Amino acid sequence: MRALVICFFLLFPFATQAAERIALVVGMSAYQTVVTLDNTVNDARAISDTLAGIGFQVTTLVDGTADEFRLAVAEFAFRSETADLALIYFAGHGVEVQGENYLIPVDADIRSNKDVQRQAISLKELLASVDHARKMRIVILDSCRDNPFGDALDVEALTQTAEAAQATRSTSGRGGLAAPSPDRGTLVAFAAKDGERALDGTGENSPFALALIKALPKPGLEISLMFRQVRDEVMQATFNRQEPYNYGSLAGTPFYLAGADATDSVIDNENLRVAWSDLRPDQESQIAALADQGDTRSMTGLAYMRLNAEDSRYAPSEAAKLLSRAADAGYAEAQFELAQLYEIGLGVEQDIPRAVALYHSAAAQDFPDALNDLGFLYYQGDLGVARDPEKALAYFARAADLRQPQSMFNYAALIDDGKIAGKGPADAAEYLYRALRTGSQQVYEILRDKPAMFKADTRKALQAKLAEHDFYAGALDGSFGPGTQRGIRAAYGLND
Repeated sequence: MRALVICFFLLFPFATQAAERIALVVGMSAYQTVVTLDNTVNDARAISDTLAGIGFQVTTLVDGTADEFRLAVAEFAFRSETADLALIYFAGHGVEVQGENYLIPVDADIRSNKDVQRQAISLKELLASVDHARKMRIVILDSCRDNPFGDALDVEALTQTAEAAQATRSTSGRGGLAAPSPDRGTLVAFAAKDGERALDGTGENSPFALALIKALPKPGLEISLMFRQVRDEVMQATFNRQEPYNYGSLAGTPFYLAGADATDSVIDNENLRVAWSDLRPDQESQIAALADQGDTRSMTGLAYMRLNAEDSRYAPSEAAKLLSRAADAGYAEAQFELAQLYEIGLGVEQDIPRAVALYHSAAAQDFPDALNDLGFLYYQGDLGVARDPEKALAYFARAADLRQPQSMFNYAALIDDGKIAGKGPADAAEYLYRALRTGSQQVYEILRDKPAMFKADTRKALQAKLAEHDFYAGALDGSFGPGTQRGIRAAYGLND
């Protein structure tokens, strides 16, 4: 990743301050106006215990009202900004209304679609609450229902009793939430495919919850393989009547919900080539099988292994072939990584125009690092790209809005230097605050050690931003004394 030297310093590939894994677990059972569910609270409590047992900080909400649900989501959203992973699990009723998915609190009095939209919590709200977690964002819904009643829900159907031996988590007689489209790096796991039923179970837990409880605590199990095991377990337990399904795309970072299974593991290494090389041989073969089936994340993970010069599997030409397959399938991260290989001629013949084209392809999908690099190329006029400062600033602005740490800091510095028309100290402070919240160690250290590189008005505006979020209570004087430094540490995610 490139960074601007014109903005007073070079931000090397950023490191993040280690933060906790947090979870919000919700179980809704005692519905006041729709059929109650037998196992959802059991599922929520069991999932909470399982997650706590593998190191998550868990908040559990049982039979919450709409106000309680919304408050829990809002508080979780703020905490997730300094977490490596933010996970939400919901067990209860859900409906689809006009293409949007809603989760139903126990006090909802639903008589029309408008009631659903007003009283329920949308999946979009849940996705927004995990959106700023630093490495991984997961929403798990053990509630796959739709609303087949058009603009007016059928109250009789809503109040039906569940007399069948296999009850479903439903407010209707037929199935499925709508397929979501989460952002890159966010996974939505449904207990059943869109349009299909999720069973409540005949025992104390749903089949989906039981599979999660079994898979979550397994150490050293890469997250994509964990969800595949859950899928297989549910299909076996339900005789293929229920197939869990995942939507969205996991980030390219390998992740292990229960941690590593070896004390010398390097899975948390920020260098993806090193991190992916730590994958166990049996799991590498499973990842390879997924790659053969067309899974672009798996292709890219295998490529990272073959780009680690310290690994016996080092094979840049094989990595380039894997990345080419994933890039041709439209995977932005692979396009970005392949661009870097073409730029320097590693594993392929050097081809600068091809590299620039791949950077553009990845940037067109809002891949933040590609946007940042194109900003640099257009600002400096590098790799045959004609210098165009106006276009460069547009790329930097987009990357900064997508929370790319280098771009956020450099864009703040450009604003502070008066180079961005229409933006002032408050805007610079906003980008600096966001960069702190991403866990950028370099931004934290500069604000801690060299705050005077920013003008007094920007420093005052940053103090105001810290005060807005209760990280600072002192004077807005631009002096970064002990109180401001405590606020900076707190915003970064460090506790005194």
